[in-house]
Amino acid sequence: MLEKEKEALAKRIAGEITLSADPGKTMRKWREIFGVSQTELADYLGVSSSVISDYEGGRRKSPGASTIRKFVEALIHIDEKRGGNVIRAFSKTIGSDLPTDAILDMREFALPVTIKELVDAIKGEIVANLDLMDRKLYGYTVVDSIHAILEMSSEDFLKLYGWTTERALIFTKVTTGRSPMIAIRVQGMKPAVVVLHGVKKLDELAVKISERERVPLIVSHIENEDALISSLRRLVEKKEKEV
Repeated sequence: MLEKEKEALAKRIAGEITLSADPGKTMRKWREIFGVSQTELADYLGVSSSVISDYEGGRRKSPGASTIRKFVEALIHIDEKRGGNVIRAFSKTIGSDLPTDAILDMREFALPVTIKELVDAIKGEIVANLDLMDRKLYGYTVVDSIHAILEMSSEDFLKLYGWTTERALIFTKVTTGRSPMIAIRVQGMKPAVVVLHGVKKLDELAVKISERERVPLIVSHIENEDALISSLRRLVEKKEKEV
């Protein structure tokens, strides 16, 4: 299954860990992206969960090449057993050619942020699924909703997720929010959170879809697109300094 994609993803993970100033934090980031618990990973590797915890907490020396290889293989194997969702999400980014007018910004976080941190950064108001504010995000994509509707195919839409669905999809020039939420429901792959910017009157159907799909919905009240993107990039820079 997706052999080239698996190899590319494995190289990316191993490279990030090897080059990271804090390999343990990077290992934790990728473990959480794959949705694997410390216990599950430890069982697969045949070690105690405290070993995983010690690596992630920096209490063990930086992992060697053999340890990194086993770590990466474990994540990919576990994902395959679950249906390969992370591998498939990553494969969507390979050779992607998205309409440049539709994508305003697309970044990954060096360390995960919570939805609450995102809300604070963009003057957001959460209108559905308040109980999921602690959900972790590993990136964001800012989309011009008008260009997206006019230019993007269904396949293009899936590429908005980058290498993980655990991200914020942020739609600008939104009038009611109905179209973005319908698109997400139809596509099947769900982001960790949806942000709407420019809303004039929020559609009740958008809220109902958000609640049904368990995808938190945020309305950003920040002044304009430039201010929105600037605030998001400051959040990226903040996380880079924490690494």
